[in-house]
Parts: sequence; C-alpha cells; structure tokens
Amino acid sequence: MIKEQEAGMPTAEVCRRHGLIPATFYKLKFKYGSMEVSQAARLKALEDENAKLKRLLADTMLNNVVLKDLLGKN
Repeated sequence: MIKEQEAGMPTAEVCRRHGLIPATFYKLKFKYGSMEVSQAARLKALEDENAKLKRLLADTMLNNVVLKDLLGKN
C-alpha cells in the first residue's frame, strides 16, 4: 500500500482499494514506511512472539500468587 502511494497513486484511492481510512494508512506508513516487506513481516512475527511471552509471564505470575495464597492459608 505504501509503495502504491509513493509511486504516485492518491492516498484516497489507496485507502479505498484496501478498505482503510486515511488515519490508519498514515499510522501504518509511519510504522512500516521505511521497511521492506520482509522486515515488516519479521517485525510482525516478533510482536506476536512478544505478546505470547507476555501472556505466559502473566500466567506464571498469577500461578505464583495463587500458590503463595494457598501456602499462606495452611
């Protein structure tokens, strides 16, 4: 999308073709504008992995709290 716009296609046309509002387009352009497609895909994969690790950490911390509560009540 960004390359289409940089090639001269009006932003409104790019947004219409891809079903975006201009604000979303510019947000994506700011985030991914200087990246190649492979770099953007790698960033997305790392963000997904980071989210998964954060969920695992939260689950582990919750389990620790539950175990401490159980041990403290006995």
